Amino acid sequence: MRLVFAGTPDTALPSLRALLDSPRHEVAAVVTRPDAQSGRGRKVHPSPVAQLAEESGIEVLKPAKAGDPEFLDRLRAIGPDCCPVVAYGALLPQAALDIPPQGWINLHFSVLPAWRGAAPVQHAVLHGDDVTGASTFRIVKELDAGPVFGVLTERIRPGDTSGALLARLADAGAGLLLATLDGVEDGTLEARPQPADGVSLAPKITVEDARIDWTAPAMRVDRLVRACTPAPGAWAEFRGQRVKIGPVRLAPDAGKLAPGEIAATRKSVLVGTGTHPVELGEVQPQGKRQMTAAEWGRGVRFADGETLV
Repeated sequence: MRLVFAGTPDTALPSLRALLDSPRHEVAAVVTRPDAQSGRGRKVHPSPVAQLAEESGIEVLKPAKAGDPEFLDRLRAIGPDCCPVVAYGALLPQAALDIPPQGWINLHFSVLPAWRGAAPVQHAVLHGDDVTGASTFRIVKELDAGPVFGVLTERIRPGDTSGALLARLADAGAGLLLATLDGVEDGTLEARPQPADGVSLAPKITVEDARIDWTAPAMRVDRLVRACTPAPGAWAEFRGQRVKIGPVRLAPDAGKLAPGEIAATRKSVLVGTGTHPVELGEVQPQGKRQMTAAEWGRGVRFADGETLV
């Protein structure tokens, strides 16, 4: 099939590479978000998908909105049979959905209808799910509600961060997306409506959502930190400044500390929660580099009873 691929971040790259390598499909162009600021210098850079497409000699479309008339005209001129989508990051109007005869087929990182929305992997980790996965479905106007072509499942490991889990799903999902497009092309695959039961929503997790509540049980703190790693980054305040907190280790045998209370040795930093302490892993004080919690503790010299809030 003749394809126009839509995607933006690193997560989309395994799928784009799989389609570029496929002898059955032609990627005629990619659609991605406009260039954006990133990095310490806040310089403007093209998206990872745009960079790979440019390296591969493929046309790159960067509409400010997917409903822009110029973009729609160009998409019609390219004439894709189908538009596969992985983490594009923008809404697609009906005028765009109507252009390819086989529609827009999305790779979504959950087992639908669970965790519809922008942050399915983060919510799966945050809520303590044992298993998640990926689904391919035809995009319709309602959010992530279209009929499903295929599904894969993936066990969530005890120490998984959202970043680690998403990386595995992106790699496995590339194969699922390719198999879906193969099946659509040869007519052997039929999309089936999602069940009405089991719908859950996964809205974007904001920076404010990522603030740690030390009065919560240690297990809840652990899940929040892992869910927010690497983005947006779990955090707390220390001496009036924000400190990003990396994954923690549950430390039920470390004694009793009040919620947020810090106890430090040369090798570790413990913080109290609503149940039992956790041991901090990586931290990043405001305006400084990421470091181990032990490094941070040796430089700070905590006073008795100091807290993270």
